[in-house]
Amino acid sequence: MGAEAAAALPEVADVYWRPRVTAARLRRRERIWTLYTLAHVIPFIGTAALLMLVEPLAFAVAAICLVHAWIIPALYAQRGANVLLPRRVRPSGEKAERVSVGLLGDLVSHEARELHARTGLMIERGTLGTWVVGPVGAVLVRHGGRRADCWCVRVADPDLPSGDRIAHLLLALRSDEAGFATVANLAFSGATWRVRRRTRSAGRSALDAAAKSPR
Repeated sequence: MGAEAAAALPEVADVYWRPRVTAARLRRRERIWTLYTLAHVIPFIGTAALLMLVEPLAFAVAAICLVHAWIIPALYAQRGANVLLPRRVRPSGEKAERVSVGLLGDLVSHEARELHARTGLMIERGTLGTWVVGPVGAVLVRHGGRRADCWCVRVADPDLPSGDRIAHLLLALRSDEAGFATVANLAFSGATWRVRRRTRSAGRSALDAAAKSPR
């Protein structure tokens, strides 16, 4: 316990009310997220079925209910996919961006550098799964590749170049993966394909690489 406390991220102290993430607690949060989504979707599907059973002429209203049942999880997944969006770079900051990317390359393998050159994202294997790390957050692709947990992370300095942001998140993950997941805000948890279809092609490539990553 003492060694774990010594390795904990300092930011964990700022969210003292949150229990430290463990594999079991993360699975529980994933189940709760699924149940929460179903609680929004099932009533619309049930209402549509009931309307068609009672009054088939109410097809238009039933269709609206089904659209709501589809769009709610889609909006959640879009919110999760947004953590992989690239940051806009001002022309005045292009030099700083290039320098930060060069420094980031010193932290990772040749394979990871190639992936970043293609996608602007990094992958990092952890005990909870494989992380896809971007400038504003990270997606945890769980072992097996079927489920993804999307985490939004706030970096204190808004003007920090993208490479420095990713390096900051990578170092935090390496030093305390559970602490990182404790501090970060869960934006979405669900099927990886839901996140994948709502990301840009670069994000899809990174997610595919994470899903194929060995345990």
